[in-house]
Amino acid sequence: MKKRFYTLITKFGGMFAALALVITSFNANSACVWLAYQPEEPEEVKALKKK
Repeated sequence: MKKRFYTLITKFGGMFAALALVITSFNANSACVWLAYQPEEPEEVKALKKK
């Protein structure tokens, strides 16, 4: 089981990292859907915003 998990992570790890970056950049450029709650963003996410 451990070997299968390691193989899965090494095979698709780069794809998951790229997908996480794309999702983060989309979220950095959108507003919160909750009207009363907007969490603080890290500085790294603020750097991804379009100017």
